[in-house]
Amino acid sequence: MLVSNGAYVSILDINPPKDTDKLSSERIRFFKVDITDPKSVSEAVESTISWTKETKMTLRGVINAAGIGSIGRVLDTSKTPLNLDLFKFTMEVNVYGTFDLTRLVCQHLSSVPQEGPDNECGIVIMVSSAAAYEGQPGQAAYSASKGAIRSMTLPMARDLGYHGIRVNSIAPGIFESAMTSKLSAKARLSLEKELVFPKRFGEPKEFAECVKWMIESPFVNGECIRLSGGARLSSRL
Repeated sequence: MLVSNGAYVSILDINPPKDTDKLSSERIRFFKVDITDPKSVSEAVESTISWTKETKMTLRGVINAAGIGSIGRVLDTSKTPLNLDLFKFTMEVNVYGTFDLTRLVCQHLSSVPQEGPDNECGIVIMVSSAAAYEGQPGQAAYSASKGAIRSMTLPMARDLGYHGIRVNSIAPGIFESAMTSKLSAKARLSLEKELVFPKRFGEPKEFAECVKWMIESPFVNGECIRLSGGARLSSRL
């Protein structure tokens, strides 16, 4: 959606997109990065900046969508405690990685020419989750990481407002994705029952539309917007 509206998009990921044909666009560039490796993140940001200079474009924002899901109860049925490495890795990807990429990008955003009547420099969008509000059983690590994203949003907006940078987060509910495509019919039906309206999983286009709205609405700042079809996660899986 961003590319179709004229944006240049730098994709930072550990694997290239599956629909690699889209990379043929002169306005899309892929940089391999391990979000848990500060050196890798820094190099990808610098490569992106070099690309903006080549194209004579200006960096205007970052969308932090890297994340992993993790499942594990604090104590399992045999009373074995949750593996601490799983908790740490979840935080490394979902929280540390998001924060690291944001701080490095904002260093550049703060120096770009200001735009519009508000003298804005750019925007940060992070991805939280409905689990930040109602974590389900086995989601202690995941909910903690997504709750951290939600909690960082306002103080980061306050820190970066001085530099003309807005910060918002999106907390998606149940969306069509590579992860949910693997659900059984029974599991899908159980999740659909939690939806208020519409009674279906969210579509990627609807997430993209929310991103576009945040970019184009200057007064939206310091907010975490739920995108969930009115669903509230239940206390059971």
